[in-house]
Amino acid sequence: MTYIAKPKLHHPSLVPNRVGYTRRDYEGKISTLCAGCGHDSISAAIIQACWELDIEPHRVAKLSGIGCSSKTPDYFLGASHGFNTVHGRMPSVLTGANLANRDLLYLGVSGDGDSASIGLGQFAHAMRRGVRMVYIVENNGVYGLTKGQFSATADRGSKSKKGAVNADSPVDLIGLALQLGATYVARGFSGDKAQLVPLIEGAIRHGGAAFIDVISPCVAFNNHAGSTRSYDHVREHNEAVSRIDFIDLAKEVIAEPGPGEVIEVPQADGSTMRLRKLHADHDPTDRRAAMNHVQAMQVDGEIATGLLYVDPQASDLHAALNTVHKPLNTLGERELCPGAGLLEKINAGLR
Repeated sequence: MTYIAKPKLHHPSLVPNRVGYTRRDYEGKISTLCAGCGHDSISAAIIQACWELDIEPHRVAKLSGIGCSSKTPDYFLGASHGFNTVHGRMPSVLTGANLANRDLLYLGVSGDGDSASIGLGQFAHAMRRGVRMVYIVENNGVYGLTKGQFSATADRGSKSKKGAVNADSPVDLIGLALQLGATYVARGFSGDKAQLVPLIEGAIRHGGAAFIDVISPCVAFNNHAGSTRSYDHVREHNEAVSRIDFIDLAKEVIAEPGPGEVIEVPQADGSTMRLRKLHADHDPTDRRAAMNHVQAMQVDGEIATGLLYVDPQASDLHAALNTVHKPLNTLGERELCPGAGLLEKINAGLR
């Protein structure tokens, strides 16, 4: 179903931005995610941010891995470059693309299973190398494509739909990004568009490795034992001629707390998630203070949201490698193969 394109219609009231595109021009195909999924809100925030920043869609390269989150690039920026990589390998492929063509804006979309489990090493090296990109993790704490098993970011003590209790400590991607040298670190909530859109805009404008962890509750797994909406219950009480899995419609969770305020977000499994927006006096240029704040919130059972850290003097991988300003994929044979004489001179300088 992800191949279904939206009708090419534009409402006459849509306002074009400075490069002549309306918000509709930044959309993609019809989403096939569950109704109420927070991932669709993240896609809408990306669309809004790109429209407000007057970004030409063909100047964007979007890459993803595997998972519900990695399906979403098909739902925004339909006129952009796109590549769906193998599980957990998005950061490496993006790094190679960035080195080949530094003129594009790179947007990496991943999930907590994709980045915090099989792709954790890839995530770590992309952050420490300072690859210039916007790295968004759509974090729901479960493997949404395989019936909601705990992911590596699930909190210890949380219960699954089946009643299983997670005994493992969670991987804190925000803490890792801060430790590994990411120069723009933020956390958002899919239901708080007023906060999320500016965070994405700031990441796009940033000159280094920008990471945003977006809490995106999964609405699909009301599938525990005893539920009259579970697959097993329906199958046991249904005499239909075929079996079709159905995920009941759910209402998207939306909340916009003020600075320093905490909100309790109910989850589909009956649990509650506590989100606290950063105070207005938070200093985002203090890396150590950001790390301490995140850990303090964890002790209190809360999740800090907002721009946690930014380095205004950030550089990227191209600066570290001292590459030429011209994209490497545009260099000709003479520039790439300068001849034996020049190569010998270069080698002599290294001896």
